[in-house]
Amino acid sequence: MPYYITYGEFQRHLKDYYIRTGNRMQFPEMTDYLYRKGLLSETCPHEIPANKMFAEMSDTEFDEIVDSFVLALDPNHAISSTVTEPDIIPFARDVYIIRHPRYTRPYKHTHNYFEIDFVASGECQLSFENEKRTLKAGELCIIAPSSLHDVIINDATSLVFCIMIRKSTFNTTFFSLTSQKNLLSYFFRTILQGNSHSNYLLFYSNDIQWMKHIIRNAMGECYKKDSFSNDNAINWMHLFFSYLLRNYSKTIQFYNYQMGTDFSLILQYIQHNYQTLTLSSLADFFHYSEPHLSTLIKQNTGCSFTTLIKQLRLADAVSYLKNTHMKVSEIAECVGYNSADHFSRVFRSSYKMSPQEYRKVYQSPEDHFQPFLENDGIVDGIIY
Repeated sequence: MPYYITYGEFQRHLKDYYIRTGNRMQFPEMTDYLYRKGLLSETCPHEIPANKMFAEMSDTEFDEIVDSFVLALDPNHAISSTVTEPDIIPFARDVYIIRHPRYTRPYKHTHNYFEIDFVASGECQLSFENEKRTLKAGELCIIAPSSLHDVIINDATSLVFCIMIRKSTFNTTFFSLTSQKNLLSYFFRTILQGNSHSNYLLFYSNDIQWMKHIIRNAMGECYKKDSFSNDNAINWMHLFFSYLLRNYSKTIQFYNYQMGTDFSLILQYIQHNYQTLTLSSLADFFHYSEPHLSTLIKQNTGCSFTTLIKQLRLADAVSYLKNTHMKVSEIAECVGYNSADHFSRVFRSSYKMSPQEYRKVYQSPEDHFQPFLENDGIVDGIIY
């Protein structure tokens, strides 16, 4: 039989116990402690209105809303280093999101579902296998099943959302995510195909507010009781992953990444990062030696790494020259050259004309059309 308590009350008892004793408890330990103290309720106090949305709130306002969410607890659940889906994800739910508890006792564990930790504000400590690192606001970590890890928050204000998704859900609901040719899809695909070694994917989002909007509304659906809530939570997560697929390549990091023979992913990574990429950094990322990677690039593209980078830079430069009014110096910076002079020399060597000359020849005359330009009393085709 489940017992109930609000997030706010549970968190207050975790903090009070730490301040009073100097010790910390894991989630199951605090659950058992509250049960023995008679501080859990046998009835669920309230439900969230089905039409309630949370995106536009401040962090403080939403934290207060989370404090009112209700936890359903099992006092007889023993602490274990192995956590399974039924231990944490409610029945008939594919997605479950919590605000990560603060002041918990460090205890590394594994589980058989995907965990996504997003730092909305402040920071947290991630222990992963033998590695320790601090995750700061905007950083998001996707932890693969079977990975030994722990997340700890050591202050009263940092806000970390923990998203848990059943592994089976990726085989069905999120199938489209695993069928594309990109690094995030490859990460999920290799894990779902039976690759059980420890791994995480870490990246930094510079659009924290947008991420919070999605996660808040998905979290709200997790605590609603109507027949639409599970599907709605999944739909919010589709938006969430679409954002990752669109933006991951600029900041992605892996704990342990084995490429195998899927060279198309190397090419895609080069294409997304050519502005600042070096052969050394590319080799480090994919765990290849530089000579071996250089040979692979030559065999698969017919040109060297340096030539490939040059081609990608100039291809984008040509597009900017044809389709924008950006200054040559701005284009040079966008495509990865340190100076406009260097860019112009490289451009001239390939196209036998300067970037300015190329623009005059190839930019469409329509690009100079100004619809509201006054001419003899006529503005945008209207006589005044």
